[in-house]
Amino acid sequence: MDRLQEMEVFVAVADAGSFVGGARQRHVSPPAVTRAIASLEARLGVQLLVRTTRALRLTDAGARFLETTRRMLVEIETAENELVGEIGVLSGTLTLSASMTFGRYVLAPVVAGFLDAHAQIDVAMLQVERIVDLIDEGVDLAVRIGPLPDSTLMARRVGSVRRMLVASPDYVASHGAPDTPSGLADHQVIAFTGVIQNGVWRYRDGAREKTQLVTPRLETNDAATAIRAAEAGHGITGMYSYTVAKSIQAGRLVPVLDAVSPPSVPVHLVYPQGRFVAPKVRAFMAFAAPLLTQALEGLTPAGAGQSS
Repeated sequence: MDRLQEMEVFVAVADAGSFVGGARQRHVSPPAVTRAIASLEARLGVQLLVRTTRALRLTDAGARFLETTRRMLVEIETAENELVGEIGVLSGTLTLSASMTFGRYVLAPVVAGFLDAHAQIDVAMLQVERIVDLIDEGVDLAVRIGPLPDSTLMARRVGSVRRMLVASPDYVASHGAPDTPSGLADHQVIAFTGVIQNGVWRYRDGAREKTQLVTPRLETNDAATAIRAAEAGHGITGMYSYTVAKSIQAGRLVPVLDAVSPPSVPVHLVYPQGRFVAPKVRAFMAFAAPLLTQALEGLTPAGAGQSS
């Protein structure tokens, strides 16, 4: 982190009263906060915070530095806001990255609404099944599903999703439903490779994650193809919850082995860390984050488990 970011972290920790709370406010990991405070104290040559097992308190030097830092950050934010207002209208091209499946089922409607609301901003959507390097590939903002590694990216959590098995009611009526993951060996399986890779279904057994080998009758890298096949009664498929929620609500699909489905994983919007965030990125975050949260909540089937 640069000096300004370390100071922002220090203020967040002081306001929250804990390193974990400060990390949550800044949307970074607790280890990153610990490193930032250590770096700040090392550079200043003075202890700013005292941690005990029960509490966190400012030293006298820390209290004085907090007052000065808070005033300086307010002045910087005011200067930025004035500059944005002076130099004008939100414009330019915003480049977004997401998986093909998430982009199609969740992100695309949000982007359409954003374009309606911001006539002078264009959007380029990069939908690929890999982790994109935002800096190297010139991407402004990306959707990441799953736990985030400690990195230099800023992140804002917008919800959670999970992997689950589904089949049509007709298929279950004709073939029954497996009682255990090993029972999948006796069923027709439609493998969407975004969830069932190399013939392996990962599931939860209590607190442990286990695997079950399956032999797919159909394997595809397109979620829509797998869903259509499952709705037509051709077998059991593994999907992300947001891709099949509407089919479940409409009665075209039903959950299978739901009790051992893996726990939900977080969904974040991430963007490169820097002192200045482009107005177009700020605008998209403000517009899209609440809509994505609402969409993911609405696309979680009843009984789909708790968010992680």
